[in-house]
Formats: sequence, C-alpha cells, structure tokens
Amino acid sequence: MDFAARVERVEPSATVAVSNLASQLEADGVDVVDLSVGEPDFPTPEPIVEAGKDAMDAGHTGYTPSNGIPALRQAIADKLAADGLDYAPEEIVVTPGGKQSLYEIFQTLLDDGDEVVLLDPAWVSYEAMAKLAGANLSRVDLAQYDFQLEPGLDDLADAVDDDTELLVVNSPSNPTGAVFSDAALEGVRDLAVEHDVTVVSDEIYKEITYGTEATSLGTLDGMAERTITVNGFSKAYSMTGWRLGYYAASEELVEQSGKLHSHSVTCATNFVQHAGVTALEEVEAEIDEMAEAFEERRDFLIEAFAERGVEVPEPDGAFYMMLPVDEEDQAWCEEAIEEAHVAMVPGSAFGTPGYARISYAASLDRLEEAVDRLDDAGCL
Repeated sequence: MDFAARVERVEPSATVAVSNLASQLEADGVDVVDLSVGEPDFPTPEPIVEAGKDAMDAGHTGYTPSNGIPALRQAIADKLAADGLDYAPEEIVVTPGGKQSLYEIFQTLLDDGDEVVLLDPAWVSYEAMAKLAGANLSRVDLAQYDFQLEPGLDDLADAVDDDTELLVVNSPSNPTGAVFSDAALEGVRDLAVEHDVTVVSDEIYKEITYGTEATSLGTLDGMAERTITVNGFSKAYSMTGWRLGYYAASEELVEQSGKLHSHSVTCATNFVQHAGVTALEEVEAEIDEMAEAFEERRDFLIEAFAERGVEVPEPDGAFYMMLPVDEEDQAWCEEAIEEAHVAMVPGSAFGTPGYARISYAASLDRLEEAVDRLDDAGCL
C-alpha cells in the first residue's frame, strides 16, 4: 500500500508516544510517575460540567453553525476584548480543540515550499503541521538564552525575511513555560511589519502565569491585521477531553479557513460549546486556584533540583519546565522511565536536545517521588 508523501514527512507525536509507554508499563503493574502529558490534574470546574449536562438535557445535541454558536463566539469576543483584542464574533472560529485551530490555519495559509519560522524549543505539533502543509522550517534556538526571546531577537532577525510566510509565537510556552517580555514581542512586531509576515499567537496557556501577565501579540500597534490569535479551554479550564478551542483572525481568513473547517469537522460539539459559554462567563476563581497550585509545584521542583546540583531555568507560566540532561536526551528519558519509572519527553522532540520536558501537572507528593526516584537511579 502506498501512502501520501505529506503523511510520511511527519513522525507520531513524541508526547503521546511517551504517554503510551507509561500506560503500557502501568498496565503491567508498574507504578509510573507520568510527567509527560500536558493535561491539568484538576477536574473540570463544576459549573462547566453542569452547563454541559443542562445543554444535553435541553436537546443541544445536533449540529451547530459551522463556526460556532453565536453565544460562544460573542463570549469569546468579549474575553478577547478584555485582553485588549478587537475581534468581532464573525472573526472567530470555534474548533474541536486548539490543535484543530492550528491545523486549519496552517492548511489555509501555507503552500508547498513556503517558509515557517519556529522558536525552539517549540511544541511538537507545529513542525508536523508545517510539514503536512508542505512548508519548510527555519528554527531559532532560544536554549542558549534560557529560553527567553528578547536576547534572541537578533537570531530571529536572521531567520525572518521577505520569504517568510508564517511565524509562530507561543507565550507562555510549551515546553519551557517562558513568558515573553513586551520588548521581545515588540521585536517580533517590528520584524513582522518590516517583512509583511503573518504571525500565529498561540495563547493556550495565557491564563496560567506566576507573578506576571502574558501580553497578547495582537494588541501591539501594527499587529491586529497580521496576527491570528489561538486559544482554547483545555488548559485554563481543565477541559482537555471536551475538545474545545478557537482562533480569531480577519474575516477574509475566516472565510477561506471555513471551507476546510466545514468539510472536515463540520462544527465543534454542540453541548460542549454551551459549556464553553459558562466557562468564560462564570469560572475565574478555579483558574486562580490551579495557577497557585502550579506555582507551588514549580517552586518545589526548582528547589529540589537545585539541592541536587541541577539548575533549571525558571518558568513564569504554563506548567512545564526543561530539565537539563545528557545530550542523548532520548536515551536519558528511556533510562528514566525504565529504571526510575518516571516518564518525561525528550527535548529533541521540541527541537532542543539535551533536555527533558517535565509537566508538573501532578501532585506535590508525586513530584517529590519523581525527584527521589531520579536521584536514586543516578539520573541526576
């Protein structure tokens, strides 16, 4: 059987692969501390769950308008306005998960041979989506700057030119937890305007920060018309399995991407969209509680690793950190899961060898267990 070249260009998701291995070990009776998956370990807030149930009871189980129910698109527009972004409901597409939003954007904007610029380490699916669209990649290494963009702006300037079709910015970042400064984002703006580049601002972790706030790129002068803002409900609202995301862009792009949207997923799940309205309008304290818990876990890990002589760049958002390990990070992660029974994702999966990504979406007890196991196994 012959397979399409576009599919053979990409590898399976490294994060999912590690999670699958952890699940297999657990099925064999092994106690694995799984720090590989980017999924909050908190239940979906009760008001959202009740809203979903009520929507099903009310009969909201059929198709919706392809781009989303009006109430949700209005609620999203209101949320974005509170962040300083001016989008009309007609400029918003609701998708089954933020990943689908990104896929539609890449497929709509990119042709064979187009250039996409990524900031490494970058979430694993950006590369795959670019390759599926036939695009070429230019990558900017931020590891040398402790994952901060501002000191790497000269490197970004070397990577971006008039042939660049798309630049992807993810702040707070997966996998580093870095929150890019306003000065860094202004540098992105200057390059985007100079070279007429469209920028995807992936803000899925925007609500999870510690002592700082993440600026939306589209709020900067000159960026409203060239920024596509992506967000969703999986992380801040602990709704990973509900599959609900969205993107906001010009009506022109929405018109074109809507073709792909309607011919593929048709629409996001009806009752889930109604629950999304409740999430945006009624849930706030629960987000703050989760962020406080993540911050406490971050602080614990930073101190625990420092006590063992390992300095880890401190994240300011999301719930990830990059642990420095051997240059052969794939082998190191395999040893960690086989010998210490701690699952992490190798940094090379994100374009940055020599690190392992830790997701600290786990209890303090489990995080302490993970550090002790890694230490006892000689991994640290």
